[in-house]
Amino acid sequence: MRLPLPQFTTGDRHPSYIAEVIETSTTEFLAQCLEPEDLSFPVMPPFGSWVKSADDESGNQVYGVVYYATTMPIDSIHRARALGLSLMELREQQPQIFAMLKTEFRAAIIGFEPAKASKRAQRQVYQYLPPRPPQIHQAVYCCQPEDVILFSDRLDFLRTLLQVQGAPVEALTAAAIREVYQLRKADRQWLVQAGRTLSTLLKDDYDRLRYILSQIHP
Repeated sequence: MRLPLPQFTTGDRHPSYIAEVIETSTTEFLAQCLEPEDLSFPVMPPFGSWVKSADDESGNQVYGVVYYATTMPIDSIHRARALGLSLMELREQQPQIFAMLKTEFRAAIIGFEPAKASKRAQRQVYQYLPPRPPQIHQAVYCCQPEDVILFSDRLDFLRTLLQVQGAPVEALTAAAIREVYQLRKADRQWLVQAGRTLSTLLKDDYDRLRYILSQIHP
């Protein structure tokens, strides 16, 4: 006998719980955004935003930066077609449309926070690949500002971002820096240090360095 799965309302979810891992690998994971209860599209995390999930075996919190997102039909055979309707008109005339679409995103893994030995233990993060990525069906959360601020105290993650395969890495690096800079309340000293780190990493490629810096607006 197959028992029905429990049904949760959005009120039961943590506000930052936005997606679930559906594909995972050593360097990145693919997540599908959770469906909202109302007739609207799932919340798509912004390009360059910070997310985290868990390796349940070790308890590590795995950090990633979103580098690709897409909304597409659940049915891979039939493509969506233009209907010439506003979002409000879609809700009124074609409400089934919202159940036929899915939103997914890919996040590059940039580091992890190990499980705490005790509640009093000082938080510590590592800016290299964790032993294991998050497992399939693990929850994915938007990182809280304090998570991003803690993680970005060091800048080794910039090297990882510059090596992400299949992504516009210059735009991704600039977007991640802009996000941190905003969360740090326009900390100019941190921004200068990030620029110096990029200058060191790209010392032999001035054009790439200039392109990244041109997308960062203090």
